[in-house]
Amino acid sequence: MKAAESSPSAPSPAVDAAITHALFWLVAGNAMGTMIAVLLLLPGLNRLLGEWTYGRWMMVHMNTALYGWCSLPMLGFLFRTYGVERSALRLWGRPVVWLWSAALAVGCYSWLSGTSSGKLFLDWSGYARILFPLTMGALWLLLVFAFLGQRRNAEQARWRAAAAKLIGLAVLAAVPFALFYASSPDLYPAFNPDSGGPTGASQLESSLGMVLIVLVLPFGIARRLPGHARTLSLAWVLLAVEAAFCALLGRADASHRMPAQYIGLGSILLWLPLVPLYYRGFAWNCETRQWKQVFLCWWGLLVVSGWIFFLPGVLDRFKFTDGLVGHSLTAVAGFLTALLVFVMTQLIGDEHAWIFNSKWSFYAWNLGVLAYVMVMTAAGWIEGGNPGFTMAPGPLHHVLYFVRLLTGLAMLAASVEWWIAATQPFGRMRRYQTSHAGAIAA
Repeated sequence: MKAAESSPSAPSPAVDAAITHALFWLVAGNAMGTMIAVLLLLPGLNRLLGEWTYGRWMMVHMNTALYGWCSLPMLGFLFRTYGVERSALRLWGRPVVWLWSAALAVGCYSWLSGTSSGKLFLDWSGYARILFPLTMGALWLLLVFAFLGQRRNAEQARWRAAAAKLIGLAVLAAVPFALFYASSPDLYPAFNPDSGGPTGASQLESSLGMVLIVLVLPFGIARRLPGHARTLSLAWVLLAVEAAFCALLGRADASHRMPAQYIGLGSILLWLPLVPLYYRGFAWNCETRQWKQVFLCWWGLLVVSGWIFFLPGVLDRFKFTDGLVGHSLTAVAGFLTALLVFVMTQLIGDEHAWIFNSKWSFYAWNLGVLAYVMVMTAAGWIEGGNPGFTMAPGPLHHVLYFVRLLTGLAMLAASVEWWIAATQPFGRMRRYQTSHAGAIAA
């Protein structure tokens, strides 16, 4: 009996490291966001920060959200999918997670020091531009060796699952190189002079990218249930059809007024009923229910509001205003965060799911995000009709931004509670596994 081996319902060292590091970066990102909200209310405080003022902190805030909070749970997903936690290499998962966080910390320092490519979410430059892709390469090597080790075991995966994992490894192999080259200022300008903003094709591309993530995630962490094959097949066929349509749209027109553009983007509405049906085709832990429900609610709000915001006349009012800031928070803090917590709850199992199931933090986070989105949407609508609302802020602007600060504090408090909770049960689990293994050995 292998007592130290992690069961599917128990966190492994690699998975729990990915989760605790992800929550650390969530707390750090929320703390920076709260400080930024204070600076927007009291811009004179920038003088106290020296060179590390609003512009540099904003860059770090966005990058820690993407490469910290949004990325590290996916490392846990990859560890589970490729069997790192069940292989002889399971102890290497934690060093890879630490290396990821260290590379991100180096990036944060370089951005605060003024070193950047100037590209949104591709700010990697100098030594950080080399270190982070190397970290991605280390992760890829770990996944490859874990996968090869599994294939040599007696319990081999079916050929279709193995083929899907090989395709995943091929895609992941290209990511470090793509990140390195895309971060170069010589590849394309930081500000594209040929673009007038989001186009129908680009919006549909990003939306289909999210759909692809939503469709892939269950296969790595949940068991398929019988009787849902038609729904699953329909979802993948629809994704292929929409991808082909997206390719036909092209990128020549930088406006958003062609009917094919906003009608094409409206095809995303078909996923409103299909995604919930798709997720019924998998067996989920009992404690994932509330986070599955809320991620589906945020998904619905994101899809509907994203299409409405893109319509001619509406986007003209909201473009380059706080309204789109609120919409981006619907995507990241609403939908994506709920999806990530749902995935992490599935990874750690029902026994440890209480980390994320505190009613207080659940409502503090989700209601805080909802209030933030409503406040920013209102501010964006006013700003679209009167640019002076932001350029020469008055009492109403200050009130809305103060409410924004309060919502940020609520989200920060919720994330702190999750992070503190996550550092406790995993430690107890490791101590239990160690003592249990020792007792069996004795």
